[in-house]
Amino acid sequence: MNAPRRLGLRLLVTIGLLVIGVVVGLIFQNVWLGVLLAAIVWLGWFLGYESRRGHNAGVNDEDHGIEL
Repeated sequence: MNAPRRLGLRLLVTIGLLVIGVVVGLIFQNVWLGVLLAAIVWLGWFLGYESRRGHNAGVNDEDHGIEL
């Protein structure tokens, strides 16, 4: 039941960041730079989202090392 909702959120954020990246790229007159920046921001968001979803957030977890 939650899986379609999570998938929808992931797709919405991915598409939104891609659009924002293209707009930023157009402002800087380099679309590839905007897409690269959007990919970097998306990767950070995705790691944080999955870590929080799996209850692994925090950096002081001695069993698993340092996590985002």
